Amino acid sequence: MVAIVVAEKPSAARNMASALGGAKGSYKGTAYEVASLRGHLYEFAQPHAMVNPSLAGAYQKWDLGNLPWDPDELTWKREQQKNVADVIKTLRSALDRGDEIVIATDLDPSGEGDLLFWEAIDELGFHGKQFSRMEFTDESKASIQKAFEQRRPVKSMQDESDYRKAMYRSQWDYLSMQFTRIATAMSRQSGQDLVLRQGRLKSAMVSLVGDQQKDYDTYVKKPFFQSRFRDENDVMYTNPDESRFDLKGQVPQQYSPSAVVLESKADKKTAPPKLLDLASLSSMLVGKDVKANLTLSTYQKMYEDQVVSYPRTEDKTITPEQFKDLAPLVDKIAAVVGVDAGLLTHRRSRSTHVKPQGAHGANRPGPKVPSSLDEVERKYGKAGRLIYEMLAKSYLAMLSEDYLYEQQKGHVERYPDFTGIANVPKSPGWRAVFDPDAGDGPAEDDGNESGKGLGRNADPFIFEGANKRPEHPTMKWLMKQLEKRDVGTGATRTSTYSEVTNDRAKYPLLTEKGRKLRLAQAGEMSWRLLPGTRIGDLGLTEKVYADMRDIAAGTATAEERLAVVADWVREDIATMARNAASMRADLGLKGFQLEVLDRPTKWSGRTFTPAEVTALLSGQSLEINDFVSARTGKNFCCRISWDAKAKKIVPDFGSDAEPPQSWCQVTFTDTQRKDLAAGKTIQGTGFVSAQGKTFDARISWKTEGGKKRIVPTFG
Repeated sequence: MVAIVVAEKPSAARNMASALGGAKGSYKGTAYEVASLRGHLYEFAQPHAMVNPSLAGAYQKWDLGNLPWDPDELTWKREQQKNVADVIKTLRSALDRGDEIVIATDLDPSGEGDLLFWEAIDELGFHGKQFSRMEFTDESKASIQKAFEQRRPVKSMQDESDYRKAMYRSQWDYLSMQFTRIATAMSRQSGQDLVLRQGRLKSAMVSLVGDQQKDYDTYVKKPFFQSRFRDENDVMYTNPDESRFDLKGQVPQQYSPSAVVLESKADKKTAPPKLLDLASLSSMLVGKDVKANLTLSTYQKMYEDQVVSYPRTEDKTITPEQFKDLAPLVDKIAAVVGVDAGLLTHRRSRSTHVKPQGAHGANRPGPKVPSSLDEVERKYGKAGRLIYEMLAKSYLAMLSEDYLYEQQKGHVERYPDFTGIANVPKSPGWRAVFDPDAGDGPAEDDGNESGKGLGRNADPFIFEGANKRPEHPTMKWLMKQLEKRDVGTGATRTSTYSEVTNDRAKYPLLTEKGRKLRLAQAGEMSWRLLPGTRIGDLGLTEKVYADMRDIAAGTATAEERLAVVADWVREDIATMARNAASMRADLGLKGFQLEVLDRPTKWSGRTFTPAEVTALLSGQSLEINDFVSARTGKNFCCRISWDAKAKKIVPDFGSDAEPPQSWCQVTFTDTQRKDLAAGKTIQGTGFVSAQGKTFDARISWKTEGGKKRIVPTFG
């Protein structure tokens, strides 16, 4: 018996092989062979390739009248990704040799690792094998060995909760392509030939940046004047109840100098910041003129060379094993980035940064330490140098002591309602190694950082202040907003941000100028279309995640939760139509009449007459012979009806099981349909062509072009 251990990617396969004793062999009496995926080997096909050929035209066209899609009509067919043929060939060969297939892909909250494994098994047709699951906290030798020894038997794909929830999320995101079609249709109906891409993360980014940009641009400064005190150490003393005035001359001169009373002293400390993820790392690099897409591509190269850790991790901490693995390399890493090893005195693992849960662990330096930053720059460019320097210093800060300071509180003796705070640094700790917020300025009400503390005497003065201007949106600001709302992971935020800000893209949603972030033209239109929509709701991801938990727990099915998407599409069509009218007025755009979606108007290139609309609305089915095929451009005949609930045309082409009830305006008798179904050829008369000409023909029911259809024979 041979167990085929299927890793998620080649680097993970190397770690598996190293832990078990080679790419193949025997571990504690079990013969094994390590195989590898390369991420997702398959992806969903285009919508029109997932439906019955009779519906392909409707699913391919970007007309609002063809929305919403019916998930029950989609086969969820997959297609092979590009440049993976060799990977698939090697994997198939390995799976053929195995008696047991071991799932050794990543364990992550989204279930993505299970999804990419099972989609490969599904497409390659290996469901009949014996399966098991390795469950490991990280890719350390001990974790892999333990997971292999204790692998869990797996009954089937559908029995795995991680697969079910990941498949649901993947299907939901696929159906969300409809929202792109809606927004794009509204753009084109407003005279703008733009593709407005929507999605859970893209739309959230556009909404956040647009709202913040509006607040920033419409800010009106409102000055105020107020009495305050300041001591000789520049510490300010304020009274929250002190009146504010619009003009400086209105402030009464009612205070005189006074001594300062020291109320308390307290030693305080702050622990090192959390380890960087790709989003926070990329945000810092944008400020140094390194675009997000360059960060992603450079980091990937460095990861493949084991200079840095796995990029697309969802972990924000590392495991004890990962901490142990890097411990012997700390001094060497410090030397590379110019950090004094004498500052790294907290060599014990911190419970805030090191936890037993996780997979790849937070972003950090890799096991191969370069000789210098110059070496890194020669091999990976300026971006590589900055990536390594920041990652290394972030990690080393965790090994430094806490930042210590003394907080002094006091008040003005004669006017005790005026209070002040001074923070006196005592030991810089981790801030001497790495401070990700350096240069951002102190947060409000944090007090004054001063080496002198509170002064002895304070003088009154008239303070000139103003309402605070909203922060201009930046990548760093945006990533903090997304993290606060739990929208996406650090890796997905960064990759999506790279996509929507790519200045080489035809329709970028956001633009970067230095650190500042603004809406591009497509983003401006999207932002104006999104208010009140489902796809623009920042709580949408939370809803999808809740669905995933229910589906994993078995209290809901993907079919149930996907069924609501059609209603949301209808809602967003109506909402975006209203928003589009306002958008056209605001931007001076010329639009045209939107399609009426609550009644049949047209289908497959043919506009219905008023009499046909009336008949369809009354529940009648009609046979019409001059529809136009989207694929061939040729006319065809079809019987149709109107589904009032789904608000769409339903064609009747018959099925592979039985012939249609009519063809070219001739209705078949029951006997004729039975003969056709039996493979017989029958004589028909009185058929009417698309051009209105009457003709006779011998007809049969046979497969042509991959589908059964009526085939005429003349002569």
